[in-house]
Amino acid sequence: MKEPPSDERSAGGTSRNRFLLQVAVAMLCRALVNTARRFPYPFAPELARGLAVSLPAVSALVAANPATGLLSPFFGPLGDRFGHRIVILAGVALLSLAMLGAAFFPYYEVLFAAFLLAGMSKAALDPSILSYVAERVPYRRRGTAIGIAEMGWAGSTLVGVPLVGILMARYGWQSPFFAIGIASLIGTAVLFFLLSGNGRAATGGKARGSLLSSWGEVLRSRPAMGVLGFAFFISAANDLFFMVFGAWMEESFHLSLIALGSSVFVVGIAELLGEIAVASLSDRIGLQRGVVLGTALSAAAYGMIPVLGRSAPGALAVLFLIFLFVEFSIVTLISRATELFPEMRGAMMSSYIAASSSGRVAGALLGGPVWLLGRMPWITAGSVLLTLLALGCFLYGFRKQR
Repeated sequence: MKEPPSDERSAGGTSRNRFLLQVAVAMLCRALVNTARRFPYPFAPELARGLAVSLPAVSALVAANPATGLLSPFFGPLGDRFGHRIVILAGVALLSLAMLGAAFFPYYEVLFAAFLLAGMSKAALDPSILSYVAERVPYRRRGTAIGIAEMGWAGSTLVGVPLVGILMARYGWQSPFFAIGIASLIGTAVLFFLLSGNGRAATGGKARGSLLSSWGEVLRSRPAMGVLGFAFFISAANDLFFMVFGAWMEESFHLSLIALGSSVFVVGIAELLGEIAVASLSDRIGLQRGVVLGTALSAAAYGMIPVLGRSAPGALAVLFLIFLFVEFSIVTLISRATELFPEMRGAMMSSYIAASSSGRVAGALLGGPVWLLGRMPWITAGSVLLTLLALGCFLYGFRKQR
């Protein structure tokens, strides 16, 4: 990775090793944010039983988290203008407030508000961390750097969600909210001191313009619109499937809570390998070519659900393939998107997150009703169609781009 500029080193004592440490701690905090985002999906039936509500009601509750990603465009330009430190700290602190509030007041309305705040936490944290990394790494190595930075997402599935299953089984459905809340509170304190030397981001004049001007430049760019369309549709496809993942595995194979958490371990392995593939391959084959290849394979993987999903091992195999290819596609796209507006990375990445969150809201809200309407055949058809729409958006946006 490229060492931060000399003026930043002198102002904050930031060396290359310190930069790597900052990113590592921020990744751990991001894993907490992502765990809060992801654990309701496989454990939606348990949350429904604990709250004494229906599965569609939990779908609405879960959708509250990604819905707040629509606020991400407000946070990204703030990071461009004032520096990313304050936005990162606010994001982690907000997660602690949300999770502890839900832990102490376990009511549907409170959990709804908690997931809204947790979503705001992610909306603030993600664009600032991605922009922080992109500013310090040259484009020819961007896929490698973003692939490494995104491992906090796989960590939430690989470690966080299985731990949530164990906590729920042993201490009740409220216990994960306590654990995530306390851990994120500690993370806020560590980042406060670790990032204390960071001032404003070194950005150009455009980054200091108004929010409206930043959004306007993004929306007038065809490649940027291709990225946003891709983000919406591929996220909708993934959440349409993931929203009913727990119900599918529970109904078809009668898995316990701990077994459900362990099955998500397969998803974490797939995502980790997808991020490793981005870090090791995407810069070599080209980021745009990597997005096209990964998305086509994602659609094919969804299409294999009726064939492989007839047994528990086959279902785990198809889960692995889906999340391997989807993660490769998304992280490679993020790597490409960081260079569309170098002077406004926060604005661009926050717009991407807003589009992705919109897709996740749509997928999560559709998941319950589509599941009740036609079970996995309808879920499969919907995910394949949405993934192909994502590929079409990307090809349209980048058809004249090298």
